[in-house]
Amino acid sequence: MPLANATFAVEKNNGEVTSFITDDQGRFRVSLPPGHYKISLKGRKSSIGRFGPFEADVAPGKMTKVQWECDSGIR
Repeated sequence: MPLANATFAVEKNNGEVTSFITDDQGRFRVSLPPGHYKISLKGRKSSIGRFGPFEADVAPGKMTKVQWECDSGIR
């Protein structure tokens, strides 16, 4: 099940550089300069479930496709 309309924070060197919101299909697109990033659900208070941090490496001049599995922990 897609994680729709969720806000994720993008961090580099332990500082937030941007954030994005997933669409109704759980997809997103964000432009970032080359580098190594950590992405996690923004403003998350509960420790239940798994919503990152996910790691991504962005290479110069190309699109990086990522797909992550989030787990709400709810059964």
